[in-house]
Amino acid sequence: MNILLLVIDMQQEFINENTNHLINKIDKLKEEYKNIIYTKFINSPKSRWVKDLNWNGCLTKESQKLVIDPKNNKIIEKEIYSSLNKELIEYINKNNISKIHICGIDTECCILKTALDLFENDYDVYVLEEYTSSMNGKTKHQNAIEILKRNIGENRVIWKIKK
Repeated sequence: MNILLLVIDMQQEFINENTNHLINKIDKLKEEYKNIIYTKFINSPKSRWVKDLNWNGCLTKESQKLVIDPKNNKIIEKEIYSSLNKELIEYINKNNISKIHICGIDTECCILKTALDLFENDYDVYVLEEYTSSMNGKTKHQNAIEILKRNIGENRVIWKIKK
């Protein structure tokens, strides 16, 4: 069974007192996987995030920098919440991925959107609750976890890893 660990947006911009605990946890977790992809959110001055939300994060190389060494693993840059794109689909198909485990930041944004998109497109996806977090605190994280349990199934939001 080929399992993909999808590490979402573990970037300098998203590290604060609510998320910094994930750095060491995910760094240790990645040792258990052969297939790993990291995503990086890339913002631009003309984006909806800047224009409509007045959010200027991830505009610089420093703020976009991954806080976990990806080693030789694939990095997918994205300009949207979801990590499901052509590049990810090609990797999944080429590597015969049968299951996808999601971890990273932010549970209520990119984790939620990616998990829903993968589920809707018939991928066997699981959110690793212990390895996700929100910059905006535990309440936002827990609310997103409850939404995920309702929309992709309680059995797909897992605490302990089941390979």
